[in-house]
Amino acid sequence: MKEYGTVISTFEGPSTRNFSFTLNKNTVVRRGQFVQIKTSDGKLIGRVSDIKKTNKYFMRPESVTEYENSGVQIDEIFPVTNWEYLVADVSILGVFTGNGFKQCSFPPSPGDRVTEPEKEILERFFGLDKNGLYLGDIEQHDVEAKINMTRLLQKHLAILAISGAGKSFLASVIIEELLKRKPEKGQIGVIVIDTHGEYVSFADDPKFSNKTQIFPSSDIQIGLSNLSAYQIHEFFPNLTYPQIRELIKIMNNLKKGKGYSLSDLIAEIEADESIPSKTKDILLSTCMEMRNAGLFGVADYPSLDEFVRQGQLSVIDISETTNLAEKQIIVSYFARKLFNARKNGIIPPFIIIVEEAHQFAPETAKKETAISRSIIQTIAREGRKFHASLCLISQRPIQLSTTALSQCNTHIILRVTNPYDLEHIGKSSEGLDRNVLKQISSLQVGTALIVGEAVNFPLFVKVRERESLDSKRGLPLEKAAVEYYKKVKQKQKDAKEFM
Repeated sequence: MKEYGTVISTFEGPSTRNFSFTLNKNTVVRRGQFVQIKTSDGKLIGRVSDIKKTNKYFMRPESVTEYENSGVQIDEIFPVTNWEYLVADVSILGVFTGNGFKQCSFPPSPGDRVTEPEKEILERFFGLDKNGLYLGDIEQHDVEAKINMTRLLQKHLAILAISGAGKSFLASVIIEELLKRKPEKGQIGVIVIDTHGEYVSFADDPKFSNKTQIFPSSDIQIGLSNLSAYQIHEFFPNLTYPQIRELIKIMNNLKKGKGYSLSDLIAEIEADESIPSKTKDILLSTCMEMRNAGLFGVADYPSLDEFVRQGQLSVIDISETTNLAEKQIIVSYFARKLFNARKNGIIPPFIIIVEEAHQFAPETAKKETAISRSIIQTIAREGRKFHASLCLISQRPIQLSTTALSQCNTHIILRVTNPYDLEHIGKSSEGLDRNVLKQISSLQVGTALIVGEAVNFPLFVKVRERESLDSKRGLPLEKAAVEYYKKVKQKQKDAKEFM
């Protein structure tokens, strides 16, 4: 094991929470790196929270100023370089006893040697799993961050970061790992609510195309005969209860047949002379709204059999749909259908990955404009019992339903800069101290912080490279501009050749 340095005495420690150590000459240690000390209780593990450089010749500002003003450089008179040294501050995480880990109840001693941690101890310390999902590597250490699937997903996952910090990239890595799993290791169905078309590239990748299905919003249909009058009221909340009663009566008459279309429903409403004219106008107006949405047909598409299969990815591509209410109707209907089917054991365990989750489960919006919030909150509260998991992805966690977010027992946080979001994350994510929280706003793209159920302690991970094709929707601005320029030039060339 590489030796890093020696524990020193300071005014604050060593204590059971923190200690400092001087670095050996020519030794490099980075902020966020883990260190180890052998103590009487076991092997203490800590995280470097900061590193300071000091030199006794530059500790008195008046002396430095005096020498500089005299025209003589200090390093010309004194052996300055011999007295420059580095001090690392460390936050203590716990102690490995051989049988497990416990909190540090007795401080290390000044003079204790600080070393590089053993790879096996780090893996056990954070609860990594050799059969887990390989998300990346622990920074500054030769340790793969393989996270146990059950711990990561069963009690739900939230991925939080500003736009462009790598949320969809990380979600794609998780999807790759789920699709690569062997049946004997446990496979689940993967459903993605794709708001920007960032996951459709899986269908174009030879490695994953046979495991991927894309369902554009233009093809999606909700079987009218599968809806109740109350569900229609949930989607179109302008109906009163007397109007709902009339709708129930009409739909019950139609359900005596096999299935029916929106045209059948309209014809039945128009033909029923017992309905008051005002009520009839409202019901017909609602039917027109349903027709304009273009979502309602005779049968569901996709069906459950097409939708959820073990080891398969189903992408609901709603990137071409601009109406938020229509997006929420799609999410609400199919999420409820999936959850009910899983409760009854009809379909395999699954995870729904919801991009822009704050749009579908907003915290402050009225019920009428948050159609899908109810079912997302229901799955968040009850899904773990039935192995129906959620992954909520958001760039504005403060706008995301507190009920849903609080039920996500694992958070993966990439770069977040908004102070309100940072405060919200600090309150909703367990195990984050001030030092770790401060680093979130300065994280590099591709570096993620995992906290919660999936790991024993907060863990910074350098997300691995994608194996699947990059999304064309996520092109850099320069590349998109170049491609458009080439496209225009090609059109001009073709036009000239045609002439």
